Amino acid sequence: MPELPDIVVYLEALEVRILGERLERVRLASPFVLRTVAPPIESVAGKTVRSLRRIGKRIAIGLEDDTWLLMHLMIAGRLHWRPTVGAGLVPARHGHPQGMPLGETPLMATGLPRRALAAFDFPKGSLVLTEAGSRKRASLHVVRGGEALQTLDPGGLEVLDAKLEAFTARLTSENHTLKRALTDPHLFSGIGNAYSDEILHRAQLSPAALTGRLKQEEIERLYEATLQTLREWTENLRRETGNDFPEKVTAFRPGMAVHGKFGEPCPRCGAKVQRIRYADNETNYCARCQTGGKLLADRSLSRLLKQDWPRTLEELESLSKK
Repeated sequence: MPELPDIVVYLEALEVRILGERLERVRLASPFVLRTVAPPIESVAGKTVRSLRRIGKRIAIGLEDDTWLLMHLMIAGRLHWRPTVGAGLVPARHGHPQGMPLGETPLMATGLPRRALAAFDFPKGSLVLTEAGSRKRASLHVVRGGEALQTLDPGGLEVLDAKLEAFTARLTSENHTLKRALTDPHLFSGIGNAYSDEILHRAQLSPAALTGRLKQEEIERLYEATLQTLREWTENLRRETGNDFPEKVTAFRPGMAVHGKFGEPCPRCGAKVQRIRYADNETNYCARCQTGGKLLADRSLSRLLKQDWPRTLEELESLSKK
C-alpha cells in the first residue's frame, strides 16, 4: 500500500501537472470505485484544481467551490500519467480511439487501459487510476466542504510535524503492540506495513512490544527512527522519480533493511530476517537486533504463528539443517 513517502512524491508529481489546470471530465471504467453519490461525479467537470494534499494515505485533489476528489489506493491501486498527444488527443495505445476529442469522451468509458478504474482528463494529459488483482479495494470519494472532507480524515498524528511530546502522548494513548500502533491511521498518519517494519528495525524495537511498557528512552528512539525513516525514504523516492511521474511505486524496495527481506541477512548484524504472516500483512524483523534473539511465538501471537515455530535463531538454524 502506498504510504507517506509514496503519497508525497505522487502529490509533488501531480502539482506540476494538474495544479491550476481544468479538469475536463472523469471517466469511470468501474462504477464500484465511486463510493459517494452527492455531489455527483459529473459536477466536477470544468472545475479548476486549486490545491493538492495528503489526508492519511489518501490523495486529495481540491477543486473550485470547495469540491474534493479523494482517492485511496489501498494495496494494489496505482496512479499513472498519460500525456496528451497533439491538440487534446489521448494516445490510442492507452485505450482511446486515436483522434477522439477529449470533450466527446463519455463518463462511463470503455477502452480505458487494462486494470483501469478511472481516468481524470486534463488539457495536458490524463491521470489514470488502476488496480491490480481481482479484489477491487481502491476508492474514489467526491465531497464538498471542509466538514465533509474532515469525515474522511482518520485523524492520525502527522509525525513529521510533531514534537516528541505529541508523539509520546499519541503512542501511549492506547496500549497496543508497536506494529499495530504505528500502522493505526487513527494514531499516526500515513504509516503502513512497509515503513513500520523499517522504523522498528532502525529503532531496534520489537514489533510485539507493548506501547504501555516502553521506557522513555525507547520512545525517544522510536520517534527519531520514525522521522529519519520517513524523511530518508521520501528523499530516496524523489531522487528515483526525478522529473518523471512515479511509475515504480511498490512496498518492496531493494534498499529496505527488513521489509520483504525474509531469509536475507540483516544489514546491521547479518542474522536472517524473520517474518510473521497473517491475513494480507507480513511483518519483517531481525530477531537479533529487535527481540533479543527470540522469534515472536509467544501466546499473544499464537493465532498468527505456527505452534511449532522455534523461539530462538539458534533453534531455527538447527531446524533448517534437518
